[in-house]
Amino acid sequence: MGKIIPIVIPAYEPDDRLIGLMDNLVSAGLSTIVVVNDGSDKETYGHIFDEVKNKGAIVLEHEVNRGKGRALKTAFEYCLGEFEDMLGVITADSDGQHTAPDIKKCMDALRQDPKSLVLGVRNFDESGIPARSVFGNKTTSRVMKVLVGLSISDTQTGLRGISSEFMRYLLTEKGDRFEFETNMLLATKSLGIKIVEVPISTIYLEENKSSHFNPIVDSVRIYAIFFKFLFSSLSSSVVDIALFTIFCGMMRGRSLPFDYIMLATIMARVISAVYNFLINYKVVFKSRTNGLWAAVKYAVLAVCIMLLSGALVSFFHGLIPASPEFVVKIPVDCVLFLVSFLCQREIVYK
Repeated sequence: MGKIIPIVIPAYEPDDRLIGLMDNLVSAGLSTIVVVNDGSDKETYGHIFDEVKNKGAIVLEHEVNRGKGRALKTAFEYCLGEFEDMLGVITADSDGQHTAPDIKKCMDALRQDPKSLVLGVRNFDESGIPARSVFGNKTTSRVMKVLVGLSISDTQTGLRGISSEFMRYLLTEKGDRFEFETNMLLATKSLGIKIVEVPISTIYLEENKSSHFNPIVDSVRIYAIFFKFLFSSLSSSVVDIALFTIFCGMMRGRSLPFDYIMLATIMARVISAVYNFLINYKVVFKSRTNGLWAAVKYAVLAVCIMLLSGALVSFFHGLIPASPEFVVKIPVDCVLFLVSFLCQREIVYK
């Protein structure tokens, strides 16, 4: 049998499908099940939790609704304290989207690769899937691949295999609602945890009306994770361009031993780079890299980007000398912004 792998099911205002899932799991020989009642009204939903408890589930309760992320953390805390010989857990949703065979597939995958994060992924190219689910998943997948470097086909799946070691880390991870699951994916990048995808059935009942995921409100929470980097980069660019324009105005027409555009680029970039490094290191990437070593790598990158910017702006300004320097600089720096981001993500703060 090996080490135990409990099944964790967070539930808020569930219907009879939770009872059906419980029956299927027990019939499949999966008996260690932890259900978290996340503040459901006792008069309306109490009988459902009583039923799953009678069928052998361990039911943990929140007095008020605290969110899916907090419900998962409550279950993690319980399992880590209760099951000494535990490999990890499988998390599943209560609304009938995850079947017992798929849960067993993810359990087998976790046993084969116990240090990985296992994701039960759906195929969003199939017909009959609600448009909001297709749009939400595909958009988040593309954003995560570009901004974070994680290639995940189903970012919103609730069927996951999580090791005990990773569970301990996740107890300290921010987020108490749906954004917690996105933070979990991002954490695999910084911790070097491998992601294993297991294809599962794509099941949506009644257009997924039972889902408590709000595609607008909760997407804002999720994408707020990325806004910090955009703010850091854009504010640094504003500082850089403003200083560049000021320095060009101060030096234009003067007799200087250097090209004034290159000199203005260097002066503005040094100041904006210091500002950008401090924000990225402390706030955006929350790097675990030694600060001095990260600063050295960032300085090398900044010099390379700076020289490229100055050279390209001088070149293109020479082709169209009538245009203001900053008009040429903006598109050049937009391209270099993407280059800089990729280098920072993969080299400087990795």
